[in-house]
Amino acid sequence: MPKGSEELTNARKQEIIDACASLYATMGFKDITIQDIGSRTSFTRTSIYNYFHTKEEIFLALLQREHEAWIADLKAITRQHEKLSADAFADALARTLEKRGCMLKLMSMNLYDTEVNSRLENLVAFKKSYADALQVITCCLEQFFPSMTTNDIQEFLYAFFPFLFGVYPYTSHTDKQKEAMEQAHVNYVRHSVYELMKPFVRRLLQSFSVE
Repeated sequence: MPKGSEELTNARKQEIIDACASLYATMGFKDITIQDIGSRTSFTRTSIYNYFHTKEEIFLALLQREHEAWIADLKAITRQHEKLSADAFADALARTLEKRGCMLKLMSMNLYDTEVNSRLENLVAFKKSYADALQVITCCLEQFFPSMTTNDIQEFLYAFFPFLFGVYPYTSHTDKQKEAMEQAHVNYVRHSVYELMKPFVRRLLQSFSVE
């Protein structure tokens, strides 16, 4: 493929993903259509099918992009710090996630739909970014907590990622959900992603801290 064509393809894919992200900030996954996404691009709606076959493939590409941005932030932590205590690393990790509300929302609410209704090659591309996230977290642990064994790191990953998948519903509520909790007398205290993630990660790593 000529270089110009490849650049145009990538630019149009990013424009489609940008449109999807903009809609997802204020609308639900099920409410967003290909037509909605197409209306926010500079080319015809039918042209979208040259790049993505389903709405879910667009969301999967968005999730992949979110993972790649998160990975870049994680790598920056290892570049900027030679050593970190459990508290300092938990703080840094929580701050990277505080910026990834879209990623957390997709992971907790719409991952199954996006994966099931995407072509295999798209799913493989996303899974590679997920594998890279696992690897970069592992590298962080190896660098900052050298006393952790392979089993210790695996146990951290098994605790951390399932927790990550469930964070969004505890930090984001609609007015209807809030009203329902009030009427049901649920003792609800609002927490941010940072407020949930930092103490959780710190507890997982306290016994390995360099402090």
